[in-house]
Amino acid sequence: MVATEHETDHLTMHERLRMPRSRGAASGLLIVLLGIWGGLIPFVGPSFGYSFTPDATWQWTTGRLLLEVLPAAATVLGGLALMGSSSRISGSVGAWLAAAGGAWFVVGQWVSIVWNDGTMQAGRPTAATNAGQVAEWLGFFLALGVVIVFLAAAALGRMSVVSVRDVRKVRDRALDDDETVDARHRTGTETGSRSSLD
Repeated sequence: MVATEHETDHLTMHERLRMPRSRGAASGLLIVLLGIWGGLIPFVGPSFGYSFTPDATWQWTTGRLLLEVLPAAATVLGGLALMGSSSRISGSVGAWLAAAGGAWFVVGQWVSIVWNDGTMQAGRPTAATNAGQVAEWLGFFLALGVVIVFLAAAALGRMSVVSVRDVRKVRDRALDDDETVDARHRTGTETGSRSSLD
């Protein structure tokens, strides 16, 4: 349930920026898994006939670095930021980073034509059939990037909403913190009084 204007009127900026860690956990986990797939598949895919040229396992190329490893790293880092964040700011930064990685998976091959003498730097699909080549394009770049961008956008949407539950949790946490501070203060005062009496 979304908080009404009345319920959020007196929230401080700190309270507005806090969110439950669970808010980005599921999206973050899926994004991390997709990023790991995107970073590893060019190196392990050739071992089971799923690859782009060069068709060799664990062969490092500049194209694989720029068009697969770097966007995969951005995606994984963004997903980890989403999973562990209790702040809307760091969570949003993570989501944007993951979205940028996903977008680069989609467009990077075509952009590489600019600096790679008119050819795509990450190579060509190696499957013998049209269906196999489509599956390689989708799994290596297009579908992978689109799903990452979708999950990152969904996470951004969820983090932009201040719900009634968020408001209650923030206020309950603040009350618990105040009670803990009061209890410590009282304990310290009692200890100090006993010491002076002794």
